[in-house]
Amino acid sequence: MFQGETAITIDDKGRLAIPTSHRESVARECGNQLVITYSPFESGCLYIYPLPVWERLRDQVNALPRAKSVSRNLQLKLVGAASFVEPDGNGRIGIPASHRSAVGIDKRAVLLGMGDKFELWSEQAHHAQIQQTLSDADVGTDLLDLKL
Repeated sequence: MFQGETAITIDDKGRLAIPTSHRESVARECGNQLVITYSPFESGCLYIYPLPVWERLRDQVNALPRAKSVSRNLQLKLVGAASFVEPDGNGRIGIPASHRSAVGIDKRAVLLGMGDKFELWSEQAHHAQIQQTLSDADVGTDLLDLKL
């Protein structure tokens, strides 16, 4: 289970160091095998999945009907762009240049533990997202019982 927010620096080779607080979980949960792909919902974000979680999601996405454009879009952004990575001896993973460029990640980023995956945000997109607030119109009945 991943949670928490960490400011991350991307080195000159496009690598980020997995926070030490998550390294043991990454090794245990997925044998250090991760998958990086685009977020289909946010333009400034990449998803980083442990391999077992990724395989279940990949199979669900690939089972969607290709005749629907939303299904093809999910398949393109999630499955077609998936890149397998493993931490090196220093706990660093390489983020493909095409992925970094597409979401605007340069030197500074934010890594969020989101339960079963990580989200890697460009610093600017993360700040913009955090600045947004929910209004009453955004809160549907499915959120009314939350005890925030």
